[in-house]
Amino acid sequence: MPVLLAPDRAPLLSQLLKAIPGGLVQKVVPGTGQFVDPVVAGLGALPHAGQYEASFIVHPKYLEQLAVTKAAAVIVLPEIDELLSQAPVQPAYARVVCKHPYLLYARIAQWFDWARQPAREISVHPSAVVDPTAVLAPSVTVGPLAVIGARCVIDAMVQIGAGCVLGADVKVGASSVIQPRVAIYDGVQIGARAIVHSGAVLGADGFGFAPDPSLAKGAWGKIPQLGGLLIGNDVEIGANTTIDRGALENTVIEDGVKLDNQIMIAHNCRIGTHTAIAACTAVAGSTTIGARCTIAGAAGIAGHLTICDDVFVSGGTGITTDVTEPGRYTGVFPFAPHAEWQRNAAVVSQLSVLRKRLRKLERE
Repeated sequence: MPVLLAPDRAPLLSQLLKAIPGGLVQKVVPGTGQFVDPVVAGLGALPHAGQYEASFIVHPKYLEQLAVTKAAAVIVLPEIDELLSQAPVQPAYARVVCKHPYLLYARIAQWFDWARQPAREISVHPSAVVDPTAVLAPSVTVGPLAVIGARCVIDAMVQIGAGCVLGADVKVGASSVIQPRVAIYDGVQIGARAIVHSGAVLGADGFGFAPDPSLAKGAWGKIPQLGGLLIGNDVEIGANTTIDRGALENTVIEDGVKLDNQIMIAHNCRIGTHTAIAACTAVAGSTTIGARCTIAGAAGIAGHLTICDDVFVSGGTGITTDVTEPGRYTGVFPFAPHAEWQRNAAVVSQLSVLRKRLRKLERE
């Protein structure tokens, strides 16, 4: 489950689909249940969805779950709809036929997430501290104990959660949401419609030190980080993720980038448009990652590298040299194009057998 709206507030299936942009729906096949146009009050997984919920199926391997679902409506691929249309007994649920069921599910989930929110009270909490030189649009909401520094510019419909700290000269674009306890250092710029989750630290100093024997043997002298951090539109930054400011030039997170929880982006990096990075990945300083890349969890990317557009890095992979060709890269001993890595891994798994055969040949 969940049922997200009370049934008396929930839309009919036809109303819900009209509210979803994108023209994804090819057709709707009514079910044989009690209602031709059922009420949809939420979303649920196939085996658990109830009579007021919609669900989806993305692969025929889930047909057994589809056979027992009690959902009011199911988003199905055209080939699954064709299969169901030939069944002797038609299902009770309505079939929403779509070539991209996961995308349609995502957009319906976005609609429910919007619809379930209580009316937002536009206010600056009395306990918040807002510098008199800061400029806040009239529609901004600021939570308890938040701090907004000098000369900040906060655009329309921005929500700043409880306990956030924004340093001086921070800019936050329209309709962005800064969840509670986010720290944003001086001069950071965030575009429109961003979402920054709790515990994120944006614009802290990069890890810059120079050996300084005048201080002590083996001592390090700090290199001031004089660059900034620029974050584009439609970026989402996960909980406890850290993005450092640049040493001289800016660290740049381009439009549409999605960052999971507990990611480290070091100083002077550039992350290209619509790249997605999963949790616990670390990107060392001055590395450029291209557009539309996918970096799976716990990957490690060395510094001063360039990764081209349209690269997929598998989980746990260490990238230590430039990647100049699109494709999937996997492994830690070392990384290679995915198919080549799989062949090498197969050989490695047989090393003990090969060793025995070699020793036998040597004794002969």
